[in-house]
Amino acid sequence: MQRIAELRQQVRCWRAQQLTVSFVPTMGNLHEGHLALVKAAREQGERVVASLFVNPTQFGPDEDYAAYPRSLQADCARLEALAVDTVFAPSALEIYPAGIDGHTRVDVPALSGILCGAFRPGHFTGVATVVAKLLNIVQPDVAVFGRKDYQQLLVIRAMVADLALPVQVIGVPTVREPDGLAYSSRNAYLTPSQRALAPELYRTLTALADALRAGESNFALLETRGRGALEQAGMRPDYVEIRRGADLIEPHPGDTELVVLAAVWLGNTRLIDNIEL
Repeated sequence: MQRIAELRQQVRCWRAQQLTVSFVPTMGNLHEGHLALVKAAREQGERVVASLFVNPTQFGPDEDYAAYPRSLQADCARLEALAVDTVFAPSALEIYPAGIDGHTRVDVPALSGILCGAFRPGHFTGVATVVAKLLNIVQPDVAVFGRKDYQQLLVIRAMVADLALPVQVIGVPTVREPDGLAYSSRNAYLTPSQRALAPELYRTLTALADALRAGESNFALLETRGRGALEQAGMRPDYVEIRRGADLIEPHPGDTELVVLAAVWLGNTRLIDNIEL
């Protein structure tokens, strides 16, 4: 489906049958991580909607919106194989009929300007805006997101709570390749030599998490150690941070629910990952 009105009519029919609806928003170019979200959505609802939409408002002017990999036919085939009930693949005009610049925006200021938000200004406003719109279009009982995009998950949860949207947000654990690299659509940009180096991101975060579990509490020293390891491996870190898991505030000694997060450049490809404690 490409039209909002058509999708809404379908959901109304399901509601008339008192069926529960799960929703998986994606930007397409599906991989195993996305498919895990779909499988989780199937467990949560009697009908599953997945969207395929490369959202222009979450890309900066010098980012990869035009080059972002798109594979609509292959994506639809993979979703059909998982018995997704409806695939919503709208155009940018369908989502932003008045254009992008003048469109209403949703901002979550407490979470949007830190970590990835500090390096990608406006990114999380674009994410919150499109997710709010998609949730209003689909009106699901449950929406499913990946925990690899940890900051995004918290932004969406805060937005849903602040706007009192009647949807349960589910976070699904990160799916990794055998060598530990988290699945990402942007992994396709990596050259073979870069792909061989990429798992160092996960190994470095794992080492920091192990040190925290062992009782180390000098967070600044651990972050410096992590940045050094990634630089030595040939990556350019945007950040390596230890934050409180609930709200991404800088932790205090004694805090136990922590998350270790990093964003790095490997060549021209930006990779993110995290480990929750």
